[in-house]
Amino acid sequence: MPPLLPRPNNFFNQPRNIPSASQHHAPSEVKQSPFVYYTFLLIGLSLLVFVLHKLDGILLPLCFSALLSTLLLPLVVRLENRRWPRVLAILVAILLLVGGIVGLIILFGSQILDLKAELPLIQAKLAVMFDQGQQWLHNRFGMRVMSKDEFLDSSLSSAKKSAGGFLGSTISTTAGVLSVLTLIPIYIFCFLYYRDHMRQFMFRFVAPDKRTAVLHTMDSIQTVVQAYIQGLLTVIVIVSVLNGIGLLLLDVKFAIFFAIFASVLAVIPYIGIMVGATIPALITLVETGSPGKAAAVVGVFVLVQFLEGNFITPMITGSKVSINPMAAIIALILGGELWGTPGMILSIPLTAVLKVVFDANKAMEPWGFLLGDVTDGEETKKDKSDDKPGFMAKAWRMIKRI
Repeated sequence: MPPLLPRPNNFFNQPRNIPSASQHHAPSEVKQSPFVYYTFLLIGLSLLVFVLHKLDGILLPLCFSALLSTLLLPLVVRLENRRWPRVLAILVAILLLVGGIVGLIILFGSQILDLKAELPLIQAKLAVMFDQGQQWLHNRFGMRVMSKDEFLDSSLSSAKKSAGGFLGSTISTTAGVLSVLTLIPIYIFCFLYYRDHMRQFMFRFVAPDKRTAVLHTMDSIQTVVQAYIQGLLTVIVIVSVLNGIGLLLLDVKFAIFFAIFASVLAVIPYIGIMVGATIPALITLVETGSPGKAAAVVGVFVLVQFLEGNFITPMITGSKVSINPMAAIIALILGGELWGTPGMILSIPLTAVLKVVFDANKAMEPWGFLLGDVTDGEETKKDKSDDKPGFMAKAWRMIKRI
């Protein structure tokens, strides 16, 4: 009789780590605490700021080129629709841009040279006013009077200490500006020439069934950004003309320079008008010695700023992209800390681009609302189906058609 074999052990023959029929086969989701999530978010933002600061020599020309390419794109498309070759259309647009910048430099250069020739006289008058102000403070409050020689000695000693560093930074800054000015036209040409290729590159990150929605989003972002930049430049031109008319009527020296200078600074909320009005008012006070005329200069800038904020900008740029003053000032400070003066120049347009991108994304829409003006929330609640354009809006549309 053969020996009996042991019965098989079902426990050891079963496969391991297989859940039973009563268990759910999907793996359980691992939940992270908010502390861990926000910690990694802050680390990521810190690394992003570090990389942006270290790669400023590469990113600054690219940012300027992207904004200028967006500005030139409608002209290039219009020339291409007239059967111009793409290369020729892009070259013509770049030459027109360079010609406009050279004209501004020539205009500003002549005004700056005239201002430089007047500086010794302005300095002498300013020294007299400085002495008079110190005498008034001494008679009124008993403050010690600092002689002009002491003031000049202290200024010269501090200037000598920082002369070497200032000279080195000036040379390096000049070399950097020249290199950037050389690269920007090349980048603009590449952005405009390869724009279809870059759009196809972005499509490869999106599923085919979602490409139509992404295409509409990209077109809306491009349209709004173009309208914002064009509107901003139009506002600067109109404000420059109004400032120039007011300063010329007051017979202010260097009226054209101060008009353009203040109109560019007017883009900065609150701070721009203060700086843009203070400098010409002080020079007018030194030149004429009339506080009333200096106050009239300030009044011109305040009046033009009022017209710009309440009529010109809403009529031209509309409410598509409106940045509230607090967000604009914070963007200027962050841009200056990150990239210096070029960062301050780029801060407002880049903030507008971010707002457009945030508004197009449902998940980021609250951040776009935070960057926007306070009137944006009110306009969403108001039904504008029965609103009719006012007189100023109709006039502006007629001008644009002409």
